[in-house]
Amino acid sequence: MKCPYCSYNDCRVLDSRGTDEQTAIRRRRECNKCKERFTTYERIEEAPLLVIKKDGTRELFNRNKILNGMLRATEKRGIELERLEKVARDVEQELRNRMEPEIPAQEIGELVMEYLLNLDEVAYVRFASVYRHFKDINKFRQELDRLLENN
Repeated sequence: MKCPYCSYNDCRVLDSRGTDEQTAIRRRRECNKCKERFTTYERIEEAPLLVIKKDGTRELFNRNKILNGMLRATEKRGIELERLEKVARDVEQELRNRMEPEIPAQEIGELVMEYLLNLDEVAYVRFASVYRHFKDINKFRQELDRLLENN
């Protein structure tokens, strides 16, 4: 590891620990020449995950888009941000575990709805109404009836 202060190529690790989310390793280091201390982070380099949109275009997966959609669906529902962030992380992890480099946006939306159904039924219906483009009250009612049948 190269020292950011004097550019010397040798340093020692003083302390290593995982970050709060366990997505990286934080290391405190000390340069063997100038004795300055600095912190480095090691992260796993993940392969890009592409989303295939309805129109066939592709874009990089963005967990924040899922989080923003869930925030709108859960507005005034009293659901903590930490729970929604965990759902977004869980959705991303499930998608990455499939080991598929490209995933249709429709599959992502359906997966988010599965998680929301377990989290909050009202948020699920809100998300589904936007995601599935309910054009009239009958489509909305069909979804509510389906929900009520499963309970």
